[in-house]
Amino acid sequence: MSKYLTEFIGTFFLVLTIGLSVLAPHGAGMIAPLAIGSVLMVLVYMGGHISGAHYNPAISLAMLIRGKIGVTDMCIYIIAQVIAAMAAAGVAHFIMGRPYIVPPADIADHYAKAMAVEILYTFALALVILNVATSKRTEGNSYYGLAIGFTITAAAFVGGGISGGAYNPAVGLGPAVFDALTGGTSIKHVWLYIVGPCIGAALAAGVFRVQSPGAHA
Repeated sequence: MSKYLTEFIGTFFLVLTIGLSVLAPHGAGMIAPLAIGSVLMVLVYMGGHISGAHYNPAISLAMLIRGKIGVTDMCIYIIAQVIAAMAAAGVAHFIMGRPYIVPPADIADHYAKAMAVEILYTFALALVILNVATSKRTEGNSYYGLAIGFTITAAAFVGGGISGGAYNPAVGLGPAVFDALTGGTSIKHVWLYIVGPCIGAALAAGVFRVQSPGAHA
């Protein structure tokens, strides 16, 4: 039970930080990636030894392919992550007085550019996580949280203006579902944040197997 609770708490504060920093007034949203990467870093250190600190259904999928978790755990992790994201979106709405959503920018013609960004940077995130947090060759390192946090910081800076910078189905789905429940229409973009990150994470798990052919759970 502790690992499911940890996934809920970690995802909640990750999505809440995303929502509050993006909605922040006076241009504070311009440095939102620093807040997002920082909170992910500390949350990874908080929960890594308990649940693995996924906070992301795409990462849970990569861990399933890697052999670090089973199907049942993956499903419960994803349920906890999505519910936490919805709750965080609700709290962000309450605090800021307006909804937080993750829409792709207009530059994403037919979603192709947005999809490419979501695939590529989720691939990078998952590959970093697999190598720093699951490889026997880096076992016991103290930098895994930093590596993961800085990866998402960079990804948010470079991709946020193109795809919305989710790299996480819970980040895309939770706020969109809450928005839909309150009359919004952002749910129409959700498939982008499910398909793209899951493709990227699955590709990363495949590349990790090539990088570490003798790796096993």
